[in-house]
Order: sequence, then structure tokens, then C-alpha cells
Amino acid sequence: MNSKQIQHLYWRAGFGINPNELNNLKKNTKKELVKEFFLSSKRSTSLKISHPNYSYVMGNNKSAEQKKKIQREERKRLIELNIAWVERIFNPKELLRERMTLFWANHFVCKDNNSVYIEQFNNILRKNALGNFRDFVTEVSKSASMLKYLNAKQNKKQSPNENFARELMELFTLGVGNYSEIDIKESARAFTGWNHDKNGDFVIRQRIHDTGEKKFFGKSGNFEGEDIINIILEQKQCAKFICEKIYSYFVNSNINEHHINQMVHQFYPNYNIADLMEYIFLSDWFYNEENIGTKIKSPIELLAGINKTVPIKFLEKKQLIYLQKILGQQLLNPINVAGWEGGQNWIDTNTLMLRLKLPSIVLTNAVISLAGISEFEDSYEQYLKSKKSRKSYIKIKQDWTTFQQNFSKLNAFQIEDILFQVKPSKEASKLLKEIDSHNPKDYCIQLMSLPEYQLC
Repeated sequence: MNSKQIQHLYWRAGFGINPNELNNLKKNTKKELVKEFFLSSKRSTSLKISHPNYSYVMGNNKSAEQKKKIQREERKRLIELNIAWVERIFNPKELLRERMTLFWANHFVCKDNNSVYIEQFNNILRKNALGNFRDFVTEVSKSASMLKYLNAKQNKKQSPNENFARELMELFTLGVGNYSEIDIKESARAFTGWNHDKNGDFVIRQRIHDTGEKKFFGKSGNFEGEDIINIILEQKQCAKFICEKIYSYFVNSNINEHHINQMVHQFYPNYNIADLMEYIFLSDWFYNEENIGTKIKSPIELLAGINKTVPIKFLEKKQLIYLQKILGQQLLNPINVAGWEGGQNWIDTNTLMLRLKLPSIVLTNAVISLAGISEFEDSYEQYLKSKKSRKSYIKIKQDWTTFQQNFSKLNAFQIEDILFQVKPSKEASKLLKEIDSHNPKDYCIQLMSLPEYQLC
């Protein structure tokens, strides 16, 4: 494999690569490189923050003042969990698993104001990220946060709520148009009574569960929720839908039907995610020129890529939350049940200018406007009011020592090759000739401020 192909693999299966890592991997074969991704991600390390006793958070016998206090505390913990997740992405030991966790978080989209439940959900994504998709769907469907988010708790025998059943098929397994309204109504009956206890553990409320016969995808029986999931996964369309989603994210947003058919053949009917991802990363077509540098980095990928070049640490955590918000991707806070569309949707007139300025903002502690309120906590407004100005220096510690170890011996062309996955445009090339390339630190910041750095 050449350097560009290795970088491509590390941008898609990870969050970029630095020069020393690249140099150490040049002698490895494709099979060896891909194998290491899976070996290092064999285990799953849960993401954990501290929580109070469950009794403090749960229960209805609390005063209005107590509830407000709990809500404030929960918002703080959601911020802690967000920061912990970003720091895990910045410094992943299980690299592919963390990349897959980020992907699945925008597939099995969920939001919760209960930090205990959403932490459980986030770790369900992490645990199952490279496992069996059948087990994955089942565990996600039984999670407390998803049961709350898609109104499954309101799904009762007397008055079925179809929200979860609809999204299960439309967003999670089959895609729009591959089921009927009758399938939704009948499957909703199978999920009646699905609920959770105060610890977030799954339970079925038998009193409101419909045990009658249901008709679903041409089959009849006293189907339970798990039966519905199994019948859905019997449909080859499910494998095709997931393969298309994975291809669009990891390979190219322009779907190649021939490649999709190969992936479906690999994925169906066993639904082993690790086998599918290994097949993709070992395929020759994954490294085709038309697939390299075609993806617009998400805000989190952009921040992670900058961190890979110059390790950074946010000294004021709320500023990291706010950066995510104004860039358009706040982890644990999806815009809707369908998640972020990605691609061209990451960029508009406002976000493009901010994205181009982002390297200067985080690497030179530039001034940034703080005129905004995090959706995680209403007290952020007080945080802003405590400032003398609506603008403030962003406070980040940069590890320039590690940067120098990686970049000090590289010339301008080598630095460009490591930071760009695409050839610079004529305008960019002309600009680069006018930039002093003898200072790697300044040169890198200038390179990362060009449109070409937005692609991977």
C-alpha cells in the first residue's frame, strides 16, 4: 500500500494519522494493517462518568425545587459525558470501535436528558459496534433511552403507539417504502408493554402487552417484539439498507450497486458487522482514486483531525460544547430522529467560514464569539453573562512538543501530503507559494485553514 492509501484507511477507519505513525506502517501489507484495526478493537471499554444514587434521580415524590436541582445536575453530567466521549475520540485505544460507535450513533439516533440511561445507550453502541447486527438491534430496542425517545413506554394494548415500530423499520433496518402501514400497526402490537425499570433494565409490563395473533410481512403468529426483529432481518432489504448506509459513510456517498451487492452477499444472513467491515477495508475498490478525499469531514472528525496533528486539551469544557454547537454537531444532542444528514449539509455560508478559521481558533487561542446557549444547560446563559464581553479567548492547551516530534523534519510537500487527501486547487497552490513553509507550525495552521483540509 502507498502512503495515500494508508492515510485513506486511517481517515475512514479512524480519525487520521500523523507522519511518524505513517512512516512506521509503510512496510506493512494491507492485510496486516486491517488486521491490526480489528485486533486493537477486539475489546470494548465502556465510557463512564460518576453518577449519584439512582434514588436521587428517579422517582416522582419530589418537590418542584428538587426536580429543578436534579435537572441542573443532569445537564452537568450530560456535558461530562459529551466531553468524555470527545476525549475518547481524540485518544482512542480501540480505534475502529470508536469510529464505528460514532457512525452507529447517527444510525440508531437517540437523545435523553437522563445521564445514566444515555450513558448506558452509548455503551450499547460501543459494545455492539463490531458485533452481530441482530443482537445490536434487539439491545438498542430494549434500552431505556430508546424506549423513552420513541415513545415505546406509551405503547399499550388498549391504544398502541406506532412511533417505535415505524422508526425501527424506516430508520434502523429497512428504509422508507419497504414495509406497509399494516406492518407498522401489527408490529406495534408486538412491542406493547415494552418498558424499563428505574435502573434502566428492560421489562415487559404484561398487563398492557398484546399477546394476540399478529400478521407481519405475510406471516401470522403470536409474535413478540423479538420475533418482529427476526422477521425484519429475514428480509434481504435489511442487509442492503445497512450496507448502503455503511458504504455512504465509509466509502463514498455515490452508491456503487455492484459493490453493495458484494457487501450484501458478505453480510446476509449472518449480519456480522466485523466481517463486513473487514471485507470493505480489504477490497481493492475501497482504495480507488474516486473514493479518496471525497468525504466532507463532520465537525467531530474535523476537530479529531486537528488533534491528531496537534494534540489539544480544552481548559474550559463548556467552550468545547459550544464549538460543537456552532459547528452543527453536538454529541448526545442530535437534531432529530433521523440524525445529521452529513455530506454537503455540514457546510453552509456560516459554518464554512468558521470551519476554515477553526485551526487558528484552537491552535492559537484566537478570539471566539460566545454569544450562544448550550442546549444542555440553561445555566450557560449565566456563564456568558459573567463575561465582560460576548467574545472571549478560547482556552486550549496545545501540545506543540508532540507536533514537533512528528513534523519538524518534513518539508513543505511532505506536510501537504500528510494533511491533504486531495490535490490543492490552482488557487490554493498559488497561495501556498506565498506562505513561509520554513516554520512547520505556522505552515500547518495555514494548510488546515484551506478548503482542501475539509475533505478526507
